[in-house]
Amino acid sequence: MDRTQKTEIVNMCMVFDKNLVLVEDKIHSEWGGLTFPGGHVEKEESLSDAVIREVFEETGLAIESPVLCGTKDWVNEDGSRYLVLFYKTDKFSGELKSSEEGNVFWLPLEELLAKENLSPI
Repeated sequence: MDRTQKTEIVNMCMVFDKNLVLVEDKIHSEWGGLTFPGGHVEKEESLSDAVIREVFEETGLAIESPVLCGTKDWVNEDGSRYLVLFYKTDKFSGELKSSEEGNVFWLPLEELLAKENLSPI
């Protein structure tokens, strides 16, 4: 039985500083809106290297020690799998700057939870 499956792997990282959370207002028409920075894992790239690279490309911040804290996946109509890895970290350096992906900014955690009608874990 063949257990291999074509899989597209992406990541997202919640960068936080005390009660502030870094969010990105993505401008892409298919997946726009408020989200955490992140993106695709490239072939032969480690998972942690990918999230560090993606956060830097989209925010200008160099993160350290991202901690895997969740996953989400689904199977596409063609049988391939889409896997999202969720990370978090409060270790970062650099100067915050937006990219062509969207505008990045700090948002109080309580405001983010209110926007999404969520409660803290």
